[in-house]
Amino acid sequence: MNIRCSFCQTPYTLSRVAMLDALQEVDSKKLNHYDAHCPRCRRATQIPRQRLEMAMPNWREELKQFEKEMKAHPQSEAPLPTAEATPVAEAAPTPEPTPEKKGATKAKASVAESKPKTAARQTTPSAETKKSTQRKTTTKGTSKKTK
Repeated sequence: MNIRCSFCQTPYTLSRVAMLDALQEVDSKKLNHYDAHCPRCRRATQIPRQRLEMAMPNWREELKQFEKEMKAHPQSEAPLPTAEATPVAEAAPTPEPTPEKKGATKAKASVAESKPKTAARQTTPSAETKKSTQRKTTTKGTSKKTK
């Protein structure tokens, strides 16, 4: 059955198995419509019960045939992947901590070690102190001219 998503207008189809599942669900729960989920936006498009039954009028007989086919040709589930078979991305090595300077306190060092910085924001300890002293010395609204 061909369906067009009512939200993103993507056309998609319901297979024979999906149609049988939909008709079984609608019949067992006494629903007026079936919610078919779009593969692109994952939103539900309502399909009326009458349209489902028009697409597959003898669905009870087809369900019995499908069950016979499955008994004659059973399909096993796909095996779960093992940890050895799946490639694991190697974790980036953490940078070694730099030796502490004379003026640094141990409390600051433990906080810095507990919160690793991202690669884009890593700076050297000397650059940190230069930035902080530069902020303290500059006043608001003025800028330094560089030579």
